[in-house]
Order: sequence, then structure tokens, then C-alpha cells
Amino acid sequence: IRMAAIQLSWSVLLPILLFLYFLKLLWSRRHYPPGPLGLPLIGGCFYNFLLLALIQMQVAKQYGNVFTFWLGHVPVVFLSGYDAVKEGLADRAEEFLDRGTTPFFEKISEGKGVGFANGYAWKQQRRLAQVTLAKLGVGKRTMEDKIEDEALQLVEYFASKKGKPFDPTLIMSNSVTNVAYALLFGHRWALEDPNFKKLIKAIEYALSFGLTIFYTLYELFPSLMERLPGPHKKAFQSTDIMLSLIKEEIQKHKEQEPTLEPRDFIDYYMLEMQKDKNKNDPTSSLDEENLIHSVHDILFAGLESTSTVFKWGVLILANRPDVQDKIIKEIEDVLGSASICYDDHKRLPYTHAVIHEIHRYRFPSIIGIARKTTRDVHMRGFIIPKGTFIAPNMRSVLVDDEYWETPFEFNPNHFLDKDGNFVARKEFLGFGTGKRPRSCLGESVARMELFIFLTRLVRVFRFQLPPGVKEFTEEPAKELSTPPRPYKVCAVPRNS
Repeated sequence: IRMAAIQLSWSVLLPILLFLYFLKLLWSRRHYPPGPLGLPLIGGCFYNFLLLALIQMQVAKQYGNVFTFWLGHVPVVFLSGYDAVKEGLADRAEEFLDRGTTPFFEKISEGKGVGFANGYAWKQQRRLAQVTLAKLGVGKRTMEDKIEDEALQLVEYFASKKGKPFDPTLIMSNSVTNVAYALLFGHRWALEDPNFKKLIKAIEYALSFGLTIFYTLYELFPSLMERLPGPHKKAFQSTDIMLSLIKEEIQKHKEQEPTLEPRDFIDYYMLEMQKDKNKNDPTSSLDEENLIHSVHDILFAGLESTSTVFKWGVLILANRPDVQDKIIKEIEDVLGSASICYDDHKRLPYTHAVIHEIHRYRFPSIIGIARKTTRDVHMRGFIIPKGTFIAPNMRSVLVDDEYWETPFEFNPNHFLDKDGNFVARKEFLGFGTGKRPRSCLGESVARMELFIFLTRLVRVFRFQLPPGVKEFTEEPAKELSTPPRPYKVCAVPRNS
């Protein structure tokens, strides 16, 4: 009888407790922007996976361009569309300055480097990275020379295929990697180098892991997942592979004879470390761990985003021979047989517009890296408390139908006026929000790479579909990054 009474009591009490908990949940969320009701744990996990897969577009239509999604008990405020993203990341840059780190990314970054650090340590790392990259020629002719060298390697490799179908993605990743490697380490990697192949596989796995249920489970239950086997362990191993390669390069620099002039990013950083050591500055964050993570962040971000746009460029042009013909005609009319340099983008408006449209049409990630509010923010009638995660949907900016005529179609006219002149669109946030603290460090390098690589290749080769292929799919692979699905292309020499 007593056991039956206890069971009856719990059958009455439990629904009441759950109802009270639900009311408390609603009350605690009353000031946040509206959004889908993420139930504790499982509900939030489900919505997170679904939301990322749909790129938040349908949710924004229902709840508005500023909405809250609950990852379990953690609120994440999404900014969708140009106006909301600009207001958050540009107009209110200081209020949305901090980087939002989750358990997964905290374990990877340890709060160090230029990507996921905050506060004074981040400012010091960021300042040193900017100054060092400028000294190494970023944005200058010396940088263009390095890119030209890689462009020649690309042309030679494409020519070696003699117009037959081949997968171009590895050589394109190699070329982009070598530009970054020359800056960071002072040398390049051969295509067949096993370390290069290990790096590419590690990055590919890490990105593919980001949209799996195991990633979400780790974010919700990090302590539990640390004790369990699963794909998350391999994801951390992938990061360890990248970090170990960087550590090997740093060790080589330590063993080299010192030179009067630093040769690369590691040399400059180690020189600044020594200066700080001599000053005995207790506030300094310049140490080997921050060097390792800064190099990792620069290498990872530059390699993946630029190489993804580059891979899309070849695929999109192969699908559109008429666009290739217009590019070639413009180059011949303007330059004749003269060589192309980056400054020529000002004289080649159609070519410049096509490259921008490739970047807009197939933006290389489904969402921007999370920010975190530095204070309570009053935005559009809502209160976003200090420390709230902010997820800017950069893809939504580039398909915002209020600003783009045909947002889901490839249309170079998005960047051309009625007279055929190139138009720089403020809505094109392909590299972030411009001159802001968290903007892209490698924007000028990426712009040079995409222009020089694509114009060099299109001038020498006509990209064609393999026999029997009617059209390449333009649906991206399902990853945190959005690379094209595997494809083989024919690069037919134009002089043949």
C-alpha cells in the first residue's frame, strides 16, 4: 500500500514539477528575441542539427532576422540578413566583439591564438599578426610574386593532364596552402608530400564532423563525451595532427642559424617573444603556445575558405562556357597578349564581377564564427544579455532578396552597372565586415589568389565537362564549410 501511495504521489507531483520548470524556462527567456522552443537537452539537440542543416533560412522567415535558438539551456542569438548582420557586427562592433567559444572549440583552441582568444591576449596576438603579415608583404607586390609562382605550378599541372578528365581539387588546395606556407614557414609543400596530404585529410575530417550528431552531443555533454569513444575523438586527433605539424616547423626554426632579417611569420613571432622576455613583461601573451595556435588559425582559415571558393570557380565556369568566352574576350580586348597582374582587375570589370559572384553564389561556409556580447545589448526591442552567443548567418547576407536581384542564381550582373562597370556592393560581406577588429586577416591575399589563379587558368585552358556528363551539380557537400561535391574536369588547352 505504501509503495502504491508513493507511486501515486510521484505520478501527480512529476507533471506539476515539469510544468513549473517549463514556466520557469519561459520566464527566464522572456527578454530574448523569439525563436523555436528548444526543449531541454534532446529538443535543443534536435533543433540545433536541423537549424544548421537548413542554414537558418526558414527559421528567420518565421521569427524575424534576429531570433534565439536554444542549444539545451544555452541561448544562441542568430543574426540573419544584411541589415541585422551589419547592425550587429559593424555598427555595434564593440558590443559584439568577443569570440564565442563552446566546449568543443575551447578544447581545440585552449583560448589561445587569433581565432578564439578574447581580451588583452587576443588584442596582442591580433596586433602582432597584422604587423607581421604586413612586413611579409601582404597586400604588396612581393605577395603577388609568391602567388604568381604558384599559378605557374597550377598551369603546368593542368597542362600535364592533356585535356583528359581529372580531379583538380588537391592541386588547388596545394596552391592555396603554399601561399600561406610561404608566409608562415618560409617554404612550400610538394603535392606528393605526405605531410601535406595528412593536413588536407585532417581539415576535411574536422569540417565534416561539425554537422554530425556527435558534435552536438559533445557541446551538450562534454564531460560525458570525454569518457566515451566516438567520432569526436578522431576530430580531436585531426586537430592534433595540424598542431604537431606546426610544432615540427617551429622546432626546425629553433635549430636553424639565426639571421639578421626574419624570413617568415615564425621568425618574426619568435623575435617578438625574445623582446618581451627581455622586458620581463608579466602581462605579455607572446609565448610558444600562442604562436602554435595563431599559426593554426591563420593556416586553417586561409586554406579552407579560399580553396573552397577556388574549387567552386572551376566547377561553375565549366558549367558556363559562355561566361568563360566573355572573360577571354575581355582579357584579349583589354590586355592583348600582355601578362596579367592583380591591378588589372580594375581594367577587367566583367572578370572581376564573375569572381565576386562565384564567392557570393557559393559562399564557403554556412555560418560565420560565433561572437559573444561584451555587455547587455538592447537591439530591436529585445535585451541580449552580456555573454550571449551571437551567430551571424553570413550566407543569408549574400542571398538577401532585399538587396540581390536573383539571390539564388549565378548572375555576374549583381556586380555590374548598366554600362558594364564593376560595382563594389556594400552587401557583399564575403570577408566579414571590413575594417573591424574581427575582420579577415588574409582578405587581401585571398583576393589576389582568386583573381590570379582563375585568370591564369582560364586564359590557358577551356574548362569542359567530361564526356557523358551533362552538368556538374552545384549542390554543396554537407559540411561546416560548403565545398563542391567531388568532380572531374577537362582542362583543354586553348592553343590546341
